[in-house]
Amino acid sequence: MVSLGISAYAFRDTRGPIPLEEIRAFTDVFGAVKANYVEPVDDKKLMHEAISGMLAGLDPHSAYLDADAFKDMQSDIQGEFGGLGIEVGAEDGIIKVIAPIDDTPAARAGIKAGDLIIKIDDKVTRGLTLPEAVKLMRGKPRTSITLIVARKGEDKPLEFKLMRDVIRVQSVKSKMIEPGFGFIRVSQFKEKTVDDLVKHVNDLYKQGPLKGLVLDIRNDPGGLLHSAVGVTAAFLPAKALVVSTDGRTDDARRKFVASPEDYLRGRGEDTLSKLPPQAKTVPLIVLVNGASASASEIVAGALQDHKRAVVLGTQTFGKGSVQTIIPLRVDGDQPAAIKLTTARYYTPKGRSIQAKGIVPDFIVEDTPEGNFAGFNVREADLVRHLESAKVEDATRAATVPGVSSAPRGSAVPSAVPVKPIDGKSVSPKRYDWGTPEDYQLLQAINHLKGKPVEVAKPKPDSVATAPAR
Repeated sequence: MVSLGISAYAFRDTRGPIPLEEIRAFTDVFGAVKANYVEPVDDKKLMHEAISGMLAGLDPHSAYLDADAFKDMQSDIQGEFGGLGIEVGAEDGIIKVIAPIDDTPAARAGIKAGDLIIKIDDKVTRGLTLPEAVKLMRGKPRTSITLIVARKGEDKPLEFKLMRDVIRVQSVKSKMIEPGFGFIRVSQFKEKTVDDLVKHVNDLYKQGPLKGLVLDIRNDPGGLLHSAVGVTAAFLPAKALVVSTDGRTDDARRKFVASPEDYLRGRGEDTLSKLPPQAKTVPLIVLVNGASASASEIVAGALQDHKRAVVLGTQTFGKGSVQTIIPLRVDGDQPAAIKLTTARYYTPKGRSIQAKGIVPDFIVEDTPEGNFAGFNVREADLVRHLESAKVEDATRAATVPGVSSAPRGSAVPSAVPVKPIDGKSVSPKRYDWGTPEDYQLLQAINHLKGKPVEVAKPKPDSVATAPAR
């Protein structure tokens, strides 16, 4: 399952002058392949591969969507499809796991963020496009599939035998951690996420007044922009700026605010009007980690910039680019489109999210011994990733009145050495989000109660510190 981060459907004609020399070179190569390749190649296949290669060479998130991929994208938006429940990305022909989705076959089997999928059943993934890999992993429920995974720290590839299932993404869950302290987890931003959030907030308040609320968006790979705006608007004053986008075209330069026009998109009643007024002022902690990406980074950045919430965890993924769906064919049973990166996201104070992510106010690892995976793969690690900002935008944040160009928070190394015992390393003990063993959640509750927060320890050769505030 691929996090789309869709901003709009574009139908405008954007064609410019045709580069005749380059087109001639293309047709020469096309003719040479047709005439000389060892086996006959269908024209449609050649064109499909040429378009896919053109987009794949731009950045990790631009892609060609044939009819199957286009239909899969629509299923993603609705939050139901047949598959494994993995958020994946592509880097130089290698399929990387960004995050498994909660309560799916992948999560239950132990697939981890940062895993490299090197084989899907009998097909080697090197050289596959991202849509091709996703298509292989999806399928009818109750059909089996085998993934061969390379994992840092493991001497040999790992084999996972999985059973596909209907992936119904329950994007919002909640519970009362203890009297007065609520916990809400958003695992993805789907069409109904805002409605579900309102229901869960109201359910918590029915159990009594809240002294503090924890919003958990760890391992949240993103999703729909308007849903992210709606979740943020639930906790901000009306009309507060949530995120802005900046690109080459006029419609790529936009501001999204805490207003029904930007999170409802003209559909139905304003669900947020059903929230208790206390939701706007309850002390709020946002939990993030290296697999919090795209829409989840928009939420964390906006709530941090407006000083509405304290962000706790580890630095986020850094996927701060906007993908626009541009249809090529919209009629018949064979639609086609391209998913094209058209803009960058900026927080309310003008900070670029792209390839940087959100630095938490409190750097807290998964456990006192370090992160579960021991490392994080972020946007900046991907080949051909988009840079954080254009040269002319490099001082954007510094030019916003009252805003420093330095990111908020103490940037401490997000990897802590594992403590050795009798010469053997200790692997951090895994836990489920929201359980009594959840170390980051415990630190969040400590902060809400005014107790000290155990922040990440710097590496031995580092002099950086992270004071509790």
